Amino acid sequence: MMEIKILGPGCKKCDQAAARVAAVVSATGTQAQIEKVTDMMEIAGFGVMSTPAVVVDGKVMCVGKIPERDEIAAWLGAGS
Repeated sequence: MMEIKILGPGCKKCDQAAARVAAVVSATGTQAQIEKVTDMMEIAGFGVMSTPAVVVDGKVMCVGKIPERDEIAAWLGAGS
């Protein structure tokens, strides 16, 4: 199962990124666990200084923006 983390303090853009990732995961039928990470020390541990950020299976895929649906789909395909 793929592990996806949405990194951010819980702002509107972070929530939008989480919703978009969840929608693409659902639409593609990908088996994934999605977790929101709001702890700034944990976020910094990924080397992320701008949020929202998306981490797929431990790899930072997107920083400082809401990813596009096609980007997310590509990450899901690459990880399976």
